[in-house]
Amino acid sequence: MIASIPSPSTGVYHVGPLTLHMYGLMLLLGIAAAIWLTGRRWVRWGGDWDLIFRMAVWGVIAGIVGARIYHLITNWEDPAIHAHWYGPFAVWEGGLGVWGGITFGVLAGAWVVRRSGNSVRLMMDAVAPGLLLAQGIGRWGNYFNQELYGKATSLPWGLKIDAFPGQTFHPTFLYEFIWDVLGVLFLLWIDRRYKLRRPALFAVYVMVYTAFRTFEETLRIDPAHHFLGQRINFWVSLVCFIASTLFFVWWQFRRREHTEPERRPRPIPKGPTMSVPRGRVR
Repeated sequence: MIASIPSPSTGVYHVGPLTLHMYGLMLLLGIAAAIWLTGRRWVRWGGDWDLIFRMAVWGVIAGIVGARIYHLITNWEDPAIHAHWYGPFAVWEGGLGVWGGITFGVLAGAWVVRRSGNSVRLMMDAVAPGLLLAQGIGRWGNYFNQELYGKATSLPWGLKIDAFPGQTFHPTFLYEFIWDVLGVLFLLWIDRRYKLRRPALFAVYVMVYTAFRTFEETLRIDPAHHFLGQRINFWVSLVCFIASTLFFVWWQFRRREHTEPERRPRPIPKGPTMSVPRGRVR
């Protein structure tokens, strides 16, 4: 074997009294990157960091809960879930479904933004590149857990897995990381190059992610439920891609009536007796 990618022997490291779970650390790094990129975009558009931090707190909590619920529903047979009494809650061992995480996280974030009186649609476009960046960084957690690999391959970048000595596999986690980073650059470019009707960029984000995810599901060989010969997540990804594409075309090019001018972010009042006004979603 001329070349290959070795897998870490463990995903847990001890630094003095601290125990670092690399899956959780990669998740935190992804969240931090998403907050940083979203905050920079929102402030450049006239908003402030306070709303970003408040949205991040509730969005992250809801996102992790939603991601774990999705995994439990779709992978209840996973032995790790039943290994200990705390198995259903052991997110540090892996098992977060991106579909549940994005859905719950976006809904929680939208609720915070709506209560602040700002535009939910505008915020969705502000956060879109950051979400994709977080997903890409988070995939490195799968690398440390030796999961999310594809079919066997003899390609020089094949991934070694301890459970299968002498074989190498498609490093689908790495494919997705590269795709997501390129996708972030594409989203930032298209947002600068074209005038989009908010939240058209969020629809493009869903299109970009699911376009590759649909293909990726044809490579993965980890246990999963199947329907019509394909993994369930293949169909979920395909439906999301089609729906987001149709929405983008209709929203950006076909919808002409009842258009309203784009609102700029509203600064959040500061002070010990701050009262946060409710606003209309646009």
